[in-house]
Amino acid sequence: MTIKLPHAASVEKNPTQEQMREWALEFMPRIIETEFGNLSYKAEMTARLAKSTFFVDDDETFKPAMTRAEYDEWAAKQDAYIADKDMILIEGYIGPDPEFRTASRLYMEKTSANIPAMQQQLFFPKDDDWAPEFTVIYTPGLMAPGKSDDRLIAVDHENYVTRVFGSDYFGESKMGGLRMWNHLVFAKGGLALHSGLKTFPNVDGEEKVALILGLSGTGKTTTTFRQQLGSLPVQDDFVALFPGGKVYSSENGCFAKTYGLDEDDEPTIYGGTTRPDAWLENTHTDPDGHVDFFDDSYTRNGRSTFPLANIRHRNPNNLPPVNYLLLLNRNETIIPAIVKLKREQAAAYFMLGETKGTSAGGASEAGKSLRVPGTNPFFFTNDAVQGNRLLELLDTMPELEVYLLSTGRVGGGDDDERSKKVKIRHSSAAVQAIVEGSITWEEDPDFGYFVAADLPGFDDPELLQPRRLYERQGRMDEYNAIVARLKEERREFLRTFPGLDESVVNAV
Repeated sequence: MTIKLPHAASVEKNPTQEQMREWALEFMPRIIETEFGNLSYKAEMTARLAKSTFFVDDDETFKPAMTRAEYDEWAAKQDAYIADKDMILIEGYIGPDPEFRTASRLYMEKTSANIPAMQQQLFFPKDDDWAPEFTVIYTPGLMAPGKSDDRLIAVDHENYVTRVFGSDYFGESKMGGLRMWNHLVFAKGGLALHSGLKTFPNVDGEEKVALILGLSGTGKTTTTFRQQLGSLPVQDDFVALFPGGKVYSSENGCFAKTYGLDEDDEPTIYGGTTRPDAWLENTHTDPDGHVDFFDDSYTRNGRSTFPLANIRHRNPNNLPPVNYLLLLNRNETIIPAIVKLKREQAAAYFMLGETKGTSAGGASEAGKSLRVPGTNPFFFTNDAVQGNRLLELLDTMPELEVYLLSTGRVGGGDDDERSKKVKIRHSSAAVQAIVEGSITWEEDPDFGYFVAADLPGFDDPELLQPRRLYERQGRMDEYNAIVARLKEERREFLRTFPGLDESVVNAV
């Protein structure tokens, strides 16, 4: 069903990046031209508004819901607001592959031209076959009194429309489409994964594919774009996984975190971010245009968008089946830098989604230990459904290898001098060794997964086996207490999902 767009005073349809840049400079006082020649916007919102997001559902739901009648009331208010506004319409595809791509559009106030410009970089271009399936209607100037933060994101899966009220954060546009895409992928028999995607062009004469799952801000983009063995990124945020390991990408650009961006550690992201055609959001920028990627006085959730065409990458069409599934975990206690999961453990650790919250999830999540099933906060119903779907898909991929990678610390937080950091070079060495098949494994006596006894190019065995660090420091009582606590908490957490396959609960 195609939804008719609300009438507006005027509509600029698919303007160029140059036109939207001019409007941003004209209408947006909080925007600055940087030393790189691109534009940097300081948004009032610094993250997605999870507490303001509701799904249209008249029946019982596992996610925050509003009735159809209430949704219709808000839709009428937004349509009336738009009637005398100048709007921008951006049209394109989520996904490039003719076998599976979704025609999408963003309808946005012209006075917030940076958001449609950023969205245009992430859409694949439309063609003669384009007919709208997803619609995001976005009005930063219209508040939603009575809702959390007086803002609202209303998601209508029946008609595939998302309406955004009051936020000026680009992530609401991006996730407006991808949240609906989660629903569509599942309906078609697959599972949308909050995941980066990269390929290794020549591993014993074959191309290999890796998916990197992680909560925003935990190293997903960095791991995807860091090069090993000539690897090529395909995209950095959402991937559709179907039976047999068939994968489809979703975005034609990158939405990268900029806080802590270092040219030496992340040269690809740095190069894309510092081009004149990139867009920056909530990245510290002085009035004279100087950009400081290490200044978090406003937020650590600074972002950039840039087209994949601006960096070295693999064409996203005709991808071979996936070979490796890497689950990222940002932890500060006893999670090794790399773990190989047994078959029965894969869906369990996917459902646990253990990590440390970052500013990408808002101030309420930053720094807190979290469990987010699939590291995907955008799933639309009981998360047991995605755990069971992954279990079904794993049965169609008997050769798939599943790993857990820590991107945090062992032995304590960064204020604990006894602790050690898992650095980017450590994670990179682990990824390379996975693909080379050069790791010597041994079973962990506490959790039953495999830990690395030897990993070429990795300089710290205590990061590979945290038990060694705790033993050396005389902290084994603390270590054993953490083991016992984790086992009990994990089982209790998995039991909170009605209908989750019992084999998943028993795997921990």
